[in-house]
Amino acid sequence: MKPLENKVAYITGGSKGIGLGVAKSLLNLGMRVAISGRDYAAVSKTAESLAEGDDRVLPIASDVRKYEDETAAIQTILDKWGQLDVLIANAGVGKFSNISDMSLEDWNATIDTNLTGVFHSLKAAIPSLKISKGYIFTIASLAGTNFFPHGTAYNASKFGLVGFTQAAMLDLRQDDIKVSTIMPGSVATYFNDHIPSDADDWKIQPEDIGQIIADMLQLNPRTLPSKVEVRPSKPPSK
Repeated sequence: MKPLENKVAYITGGSKGIGLGVAKSLLNLGMRVAISGRDYAAVSKTAESLAEGDDRVLPIASDVRKYEDETAAIQTILDKWGQLDVLIANAGVGKFSNISDMSLEDWNATIDTNLTGVFHSLKAAIPSLKISKGYIFTIASLAGTNFFPHGTAYNASKFGLVGFTQAAMLDLRQDDIKVSTIMPGSVATYFNDHIPSDADDWKIQPEDIGQIIADMLQLNPRTLPSKVEVRPSKPPSK
């Protein structure tokens, strides 16, 4: 049996983009995968396309901004498979504008999803991950160390997420739970209403992030890359 075969992963924001790329990579390792999102129809459609007739993909409706949704999601996974081994806290939004024009709604949506939502996912999953001696990945961004105009909300959420994840790593490693944050640069996804096209071929692809996580899951347990920055190898010259 492969080391990760039949292990169970939960991916928030798993219906498209990075979440979908990670789901494909983990399924290729023989894992079982639960994916969640606010739009159950979209999540269910993605699950059907991934499952290809088997029972290794579980769609779940959950809004990470609501802690009760995430506790219910974890319970759904436990009811189906009896365990949780890996959490990928991927759900995120991007709201970009000058600070003078930033609305309270956009600020709150960004912080509540990208930062508080990750806390909710981790808080709900930790009891099960203590049992399985599991692994937590948060999907941050190079925007967690590099600030830019119109990025007040997004920078704040990702700077916070990087610090949150590193502190959580220190809190949980004595429980044999590994915690890492992945910090991608430009990724070819639907983020911020972007439609991927051939013009995005130079960018990191969602499956590249999936490959990074798959590789990290197979490292010797004594080794923990706690923060991974990843960027396109050759962006267009300006």
